[in-house]
Amino acid sequence: MSRIAKKPVDLPAAVNLTIEGQLIKAKGPKGELSVTIHDDVSFEQTDNVVQFKPANDNKGSMAMTGTMRSLFNNVVTGVTDGFQKKLNLVGVGYRTQLKGKVLNLSLGFSHPIDFPVPDGITIETPSQTEIVVSGCDKQQVGQVCAEIRAFRPPEPYKGKGVKYADEQIIRKEAKKK
Repeated sequence: MSRIAKKPVDLPAAVNLTIEGQLIKAKGPKGELSVTIHDDVSFEQTDNVVQFKPANDNKGSMAMTGTMRSLFNNVVTGVTDGFQKKLNLVGVGYRTQLKGKVLNLSLGFSHPIDFPVPDGITIETPSQTEIVVSGCDKQQVGQVCAEIRAFRPPEPYKGKGVKYADEQIIRKEAKKK
């Protein structure tokens, strides 16, 4: 069994769990999320700790145990603390503005791009070149960031485009005469 699967998940006091068969629902201060545990994985809750174990002895079951434990841990972290990712706009004239539930992006095209903010996601623009995406679902936060970045991914020559705040762009040398 993997090391991750052996590690128990501690539940904070603010989290309420509801278990219905293989479906676990967690409710906390940031929202409510649920995860369906695979049939090859068994789990048990004792006090404020949830422990995961493989249901049978095959290799796939052991691998799935670590995956399910990580997904459940992300649910618990999401409903207590939430997740946050930052994007930066690099380029002359590249800017962003939040108008209600629509993110307006100017990325050097002949037209502005309007990105509707999905439910469960909060977007902030501290400056014209920064975007902060936050929410309780880790997968949804990452997906929204990937969709925004896909409008103008960073290019390797000047580094212009939408990039993650911690992303390093590997630069190429320009063509020489």
